[in-house]
Amino acid sequence: MGLSPDDVERLDSIVKRNRPLHRGDHLFREGDGFRFLYVVTTGSVKTYTPSEDGGEQVLGFHLPGEIIGLDAIQSERHCCSARVLETSAICEIPFDRLEELSSFIPSLQHQMYRLLSREIGQDTEMLMLLAKKNAEERLATFLLSISGRLRKRGFSATDFYLSMSRHEIGNYLGLAVETVSRLFTRFQDDGLLHVERKHIQLIDLVRLEAMVNGTVNGGPNHRHWK
Repeated sequence: MGLSPDDVERLDSIVKRNRPLHRGDHLFREGDGFRFLYVVTTGSVKTYTPSEDGGEQVLGFHLPGEIIGLDAIQSERHCCSARVLETSAICEIPFDRLEELSSFIPSLQHQMYRLLSREIGQDTEMLMLLAKKNAEERLATFLLSISGRLRKRGFSATDFYLSMSRHEIGNYLGLAVETVSRLFTRFQDDGLLHVERKHIQLIDLVRLEAMVNGTVNGGPNHRHWK
């Protein structure tokens, strides 16, 4: 972030490193007061809100290196819940201490603006995804998003595990779980990927990207899933 070694040390001094959390543990629940930003060190977390039918509406999946809780800055209360998807290590950053540091470390303040901008951009992209793309394009976009985010943090972009269930993926993308399962099978049959339970190997990134851009069909047996 362009911080000097002294500034990095000052930032590191306010970070609280928690014990490992396990699947089902909550970082916070909807309505909780806002105190910390949370950074995923290892593992993954989902954010969600209750849905009208008594279930959940998944808002996002958060991977190593990503920050959770920015949405609560304005209201000082969390407007969603965050639950751990697998054994994970999470760091807590007290927001009041971070604000204090940001006031006299310009590069840290700039990075905060970038994080907020990225959060808004991701929300906008999700709305466009649900509004304009068909089922195949939605799943392809989701897989490429996971791939790109992992690549930026030094992990494999083509070989990874999905910690979330097919139901959670479908909930996030606005698709029935049966559709998600059929699409994974279709993508595998068309040579786009290999899937074994939660283990994903992306085989043809070029065709996946073309599918997202609407410039190519999913394969010789392509069909649109509703």
